Amino acid sequence: MKPIEVCNLTKKFDSFIAVNDICFDVNKAEIFGFLGPNGAGKTTTIRMLCGILAPTTGTGTVAGFDILKENEKIKSRIGYMSQKFSLYNDLTVEENMDFFGGIYNVDRQEKAKRKDWALEIAGLKQDQKRLTAELPTGFKQRLALVCALLHKPTIVFLDEPTAGVDPISRRQFWDLIYELKTEEQTTIFVTTHYMDEAEHCERIGLIQEGRLTAIGAPAELKASIKSKIFSITAEPFLKVKEFLQAEKLVKKAIPFGLSWHVFLDNDSVANEIKNKLLLNKLNIQKFEPVIPSLEDVFVSVMEK
Repeated sequence: MKPIEVCNLTKKFDSFIAVNDICFDVNKAEIFGFLGPNGAGKTTTIRMLCGILAPTTGTGTVAGFDILKENEKIKSRIGYMSQKFSLYNDLTVEENMDFFGGIYNVDRQEKAKRKDWALEIAGLKQDQKRLTAELPTGFKQRLALVCALLHKPTIVFLDEPTAGVDPISRRQFWDLIYELKTEEQTTIFVTTHYMDEAEHCERIGLIQEGRLTAIGAPAELKASIKSKIFSITAEPFLKVKEFLQAEKLVKKAIPFGLSWHVFLDNDSVANEIKNKLLLNKLNIQKFEPVIPSLEDVFVSVMEK
């Protein structure tokens, strides 16, 4: 049995369907990403998997336990880190660890070992006596993660863990996640709406309006795009935008800064588009094929 298995999972709030008939599984020691915009159903899904919220219909197991009938057993075997970190700012780093160790019923001898491990892996040894309120956001983030790991859970759920965190702290956080996966063999389920962050996951599920629209490794999802994508930079920008939106040969055009990612059928069509840009007296600075990005996949799938 896999650490997480879900079939036809649905959650309704009155007439609103927050999660709509989704099926997926997660492998042992896998970093699985759940990617979608705000309101897509990510947090509702994670709350059902953690045993916090009962599904309306469907089945699922987490750590071998039924999400409907054995939710209390699930809670004792997983780690959970919410968007807001769930730390106590008026406690020190060490006191927060003691508190969460108590919640998870970690015995005194084991707790001392796990605290040393947590302080070391999170790089917080020098800060263990500091008030949590005084810590930079990236430090709080790492503290929240290791507090969720004190009881050695086999599965950790991270709900938008890097929201509001600077890029350097995000990078350090992901280094820590890789270390957990490699050394502790922890299965990690992470929700995010950051495309670059999703690249770190071994597999990704794309969710939109409660439906799971695609699932696979980042490379597989990129390979699923059948159109050829060209990066086009031309001026003036607004006239280029008007041209691309009106041109029937353009299947899709996504702005990337001052450039566009333009979806076309083939190289022949690309040459035709290039000639039309020149005929419209638009100044082409760049026109070249590119490998699809996860953002290209995301926009393409969500529009479908």
